[in-house]
Amino acid sequence: MQYINHYHSPLGEILLAADEIGLTGLWFERQKYFALHLHHTHEEKELPVFDLAKQWLDIYFSGQEPDFTLPLHFTGTPFQNEVWEILRTIPYGKTTTYGKIAKELAVKKGRPHMSAQAVGGAVGRNAISIIVPCHRVVGANGSLTGYAGGIEKKIALLQLEKVNITVGFSSVIL
Repeated sequence: MQYINHYHSPLGEILLAADEIGLTGLWFERQKYFALHLHHTHEEKELPVFDLAKQWLDIYFSGQEPDFTLPLHFTGTPFQNEVWEILRTIPYGKTTTYGKIAKELAVKKGRPHMSAQAVGGAVGRNAISIIVPCHRVVGANGSLTGYAGGIEKKIALLQLEKVNITVGFSSVIL
């Protein structure tokens, strides 16, 4: 069974979803792929994981890095789940590229290369945004390419983390 709850962020309303294992979703309302993996039979409920998620988000939106993790339950494809695990390792206030994630996956799988476009598709379908920081992924030249929540939210999240950005480019790349 999946459960939902709501969070009022400075960037707009957020829908939270969870099951018995952990948080399964965090979407800005009306974002691309909104509630993509949310089961049609869900109910609104208060859960400890929602309390933790809201506490995490309160700290994050105050401009600080939360010092704890949440129980998460990825519900994507195996490939998406692998990409999302890598997203979790991008440090607060830093960025990386789709290509670097693709190279990391290729090494992990013992392959000569992996498609950065495939990685981009998985990053774009990240169901637990902010906490799984897909907003920290930029184009090869540092360009602030798409974000399912909207590019203006990506910019705001990076600015909140004090990432040095200029219009359309990020100068902080791992």
